[in-house]
Amino acid sequence: MSKRNAATTGTGAAIDLSLLSSRPIVIEQVRPAIDHGRFAVKRREGDTLTVTAAIFTEGHGALSAALKLRRAGATDWREAPMVSVNHGLALWEGTIPLDDIGRHEYTIEAWRDPWTSWTDEVGKKVGAGQDVALELLEGRALVEAAAARASGDDAVYLNTVIKGLDATDATQASKVALMTTPDVAQIMARWPDRSAAVEYDLILPLVVDPPRATFAAWYEMFPRSQGTEPGRWATFDDCIKRLPEIRAMGFDVLYFVPIHPIGVSFRKGKNNSLEAQPGEPGSPYAIGSAEGGHTAVHPELGTIEDFERLVRSANHIGMEVALDIAIQCSPDHPWVKEHPEWFKFRPDGTIKYAENPPKKYQDIVNVEFFGPHQYDLWEELRQVFLFWIHHGVTIFRVDNPHTKPVPFWEWVIRTVKDEYPHVQFLAEAFTRPPMMKMLAKVGYTQSYSYFTWRNSKAELTEYLTELTQTECVEYMQPNFFANTPDILPEFLQRGGRPAFMIRAVLAATLSTVYGIYNGFELCENDPIPGKEEYNNSEKYEFKVWDWERPGHIKDLLRRLNRIRLDNPALWRFETLRFYPCDNDDVLFYGKMSPDGDSLIFVLCTVNPFDGQHAWMQFPLAAMGIPEDQGFEVEDLLTGDKHLWTGAWHHYYLDPTINPAAIFRVTPWRPVDYRTPTA
Repeated sequence: MSKRNAATTGTGAAIDLSLLSSRPIVIEQVRPAIDHGRFAVKRREGDTLTVTAAIFTEGHGALSAALKLRRAGATDWREAPMVSVNHGLALWEGTIPLDDIGRHEYTIEAWRDPWTSWTDEVGKKVGAGQDVALELLEGRALVEAAAARASGDDAVYLNTVIKGLDATDATQASKVALMTTPDVAQIMARWPDRSAAVEYDLILPLVVDPPRATFAAWYEMFPRSQGTEPGRWATFDDCIKRLPEIRAMGFDVLYFVPIHPIGVSFRKGKNNSLEAQPGEPGSPYAIGSAEGGHTAVHPELGTIEDFERLVRSANHIGMEVALDIAIQCSPDHPWVKEHPEWFKFRPDGTIKYAENPPKKYQDIVNVEFFGPHQYDLWEELRQVFLFWIHHGVTIFRVDNPHTKPVPFWEWVIRTVKDEYPHVQFLAEAFTRPPMMKMLAKVGYTQSYSYFTWRNSKAELTEYLTELTQTECVEYMQPNFFANTPDILPEFLQRGGRPAFMIRAVLAATLSTVYGIYNGFELCENDPIPGKEEYNNSEKYEFKVWDWERPGHIKDLLRRLNRIRLDNPALWRFETLRFYPCDNDDVLFYGKMSPDGDSLIFVLCTVNPFDGQHAWMQFPLAAMGIPEDQGFEVEDLLTGDKHLWTGAWHHYYLDPTINPAAIFRVTPWRPVDYRTPTA
């Protein structure tokens, strides 16, 4: 039995303190903490971590507490003081800056603060005219003990205080005055007795991601369809030619669907037909052929050196390259012959291809994640990520991660990010909410979301409130894709160009990370009748796009991305709030930077057909603007300016011209022009 957990009574009987669940100082209700510390809270580099907790002990004695932070695996802690913010609820709060990316840990330590208790007691007794001779002796002992712990100028200062207390001409009043100065209080706080401090029972995990993990605009493309010659493969050089245009629209992540060799067996043809015609390229998600697998590039696109040149070209103009990783194989993938134990075979000896009954994907087979081969397979898949990192990829979009085991993702993401903490993972998981959230918890940096199908004012308000005002905000960063190669939402099919403008504004201003699949800027909305799928999808054929065709919304996307960059209020997701608006077809919401210097409000219709009148209520109190004080409002989409007073204001939205207004608010502060008198 350790000394810490054992004590002896007067009769010699041992008391086993390890049997007790309570502690001399109670630390509980620590927030944030995901599933009691099983999973990491997420922040980005340059953010702060604010932690709250209930901290208390018996009686009325004062306490002190510190928020402690360190890199995972380190031994030394960095600390920030915690302060009491609600005495009645024993609620404390501490904030610490996060200055480097990677895995970290945090906890709380609390200890009794006899000096603060002493100064409080002495102040009350002196105020009541009571004698404090004994209290002064107690205080002197506390100062003497702190002087022994202190060093440098602090130790010198405290010893000077002790000499003053021992001076023959010192009175009670002078001693009290000497011991209760702000300087003494600060030094005593710097050198507390923490020998009996209590640490929170858990050390909680934290992941700090790079800034682009929480603020970015993605542009998705099929590299083979970036050329100008119908029926032919485009190359990485063709993609390089498109970089300036994409960057000019304000996108900073260039996302490629798989670029690997494509299988021949059961190759899909146009519109997902079961038999490809000669010359049809097949789906890039049927990965692998005699030319290679997940660590090879399709030879028609170019060489690995050409890909590296593309990455360097993108980096040179401020863009990062994201690559789609799909853990699935064509029957022609080299792994099928080299490692047949990694796959399932049917009783007749044929390999089991992927199915989602009644759909069949004969061009795809899935690996078997568990079994005697598990660790070889997992390590091989990890090497796939490392291979592309070594060739310049910093971001991975993972296809259908919800169909693979959660433990695999936790392991592979952690081991990759331990070596390369700047790398990001986006989970393409349009699936049940618990699985979507679990993937975020186990390590995915970003998550697809249900934004694609949330169209009405009520749907958007409810869903965004869940994402920003529940525990989700601590670990799940949604990436609002307005469309994908697999999903042409009905709203875009039916609403035409106004619908594309509406969804662009919503995606770009509701979330801090959003994306479009190429063709969105052209308002491409030709569906397969009765389905949320593109007709003549470039998943199965080559495309040649006219990037300047009439009706495009490239100028709007450029303005939106410029507005996002120029206004810090739009850099954060958790500050989103919805405000009253009298029209059920119009959303009114806003974001305000923590310092209050950036105030952005968005009025957006969700009706792509009819013009809408709306009265909106600005949250003047939260904005720090009195009811009778004017404020300047600039619509950043049109440049129109207004001077408004009061909370309620009217606006008209025409979906064909201006389906939304993005208001930047600048308060008109009163100025005193009186000349000071001499």
